[in-house]
Amino acid sequence: MHIRPATAADERLLRELWEEFEAEIPAPAEWVETWEEEWADVSVDIGGRGAVYLAEDGEGAVGSVRAKMLPGNVWNVASAYIRPRARKQGVLKALLREAVAAGRERGSTRVTLNVQADNPNGVAVWRRLGFQDDAFYLASTVDELEARLGAAEREPSQGATYVQTDDHDAVARAVAKYLPRIGRSEATTVHQPENAWTRVEDELAGLDPKALRRLGRELSLALGAVVLTLGIEEGAVVRYVLWDRGGIADEYASVPDYFGPLPPGDIVALAANPTVAQRLTGADPARIRAVARMGTRPDELPAPGELAAQVAEVLGVVWAA
Repeated sequence: MHIRPATAADERLLRELWEEFEAEIPAPAEWVETWEEEWADVSVDIGGRGAVYLAEDGEGAVGSVRAKMLPGNVWNVASAYIRPRARKQGVLKALLREAVAAGRERGSTRVTLNVQADNPNGVAVWRRLGFQDDAFYLASTVDELEARLGAAEREPSQGATYVQTDDHDAVARAVAKYLPRIGRSEATTVHQPENAWTRVEDELAGLDPKALRRLGRELSLALGAVVLTLGIEEGAVVRYVLWDRGGIADEYASVPDYFGPLPPGDIVALAANPTVAQRLTGADPARIRAVARMGTRPDELPAPGELAAQVAEVLGVVWAA
């Protein structure tokens, strides 16, 4: 394998590599360029603004890398492509060694690059080389964004945590120990046990579903107990999670893809599991099936508050959020 700086005479080779990359990983509409536009940048970098390197074997060119300086002495890898027949043979590393050395000679101590989210193999390669998330380029369609901008404001979330124990003081100690690790809360109440469950109502966890899940996991792990987190997310989705020794044993969501499309398998996984619920809570499986309904929209189901109360009753706890 031979690595060398590209010259203006290599335009045909560089174009072939560029066109193969564009065909394999099509760019978003806003990034699409003609070769003439691309060559205008490439030729300037060959001329000294940046650095362009070619990799060749006995059959010809197998890859290229182009880098250029950005403001702040940031060395940016503008493009990199290896033909399939030469991949996993160290070609990319060999090209990058030359390109990075050129950046160092110019005083750069930082290297950046852009990679499309729909190129998972490329993302994996760059991560293995030590690149980390630094910024996110986000995109939406105009129709989807306008629909969300015109949607009514969502309601706040609410929820509670239930620990399967009569030992109120043990729960209170665990809450006092682990809750500060999750965040600052204005108010926390550990209720006296009811029906062998100790309910924890916390201002932070009640409003933040992620905090509610963290609190449930921490309490289950610390106490070695079954813990139930039950809530209504943004006034629309009833969700419960049954935790057993810190792990998720069962999870249910009334409208699984309310917050965005999910793979079919993930939707199925968010249906209540009556067998697990019975084992951990003693709930009647037939009632779990009847109560823990799922829909594609909230209006296909009972009002969230009503549904949450029904779920709580069948699991043997009190819904008081």
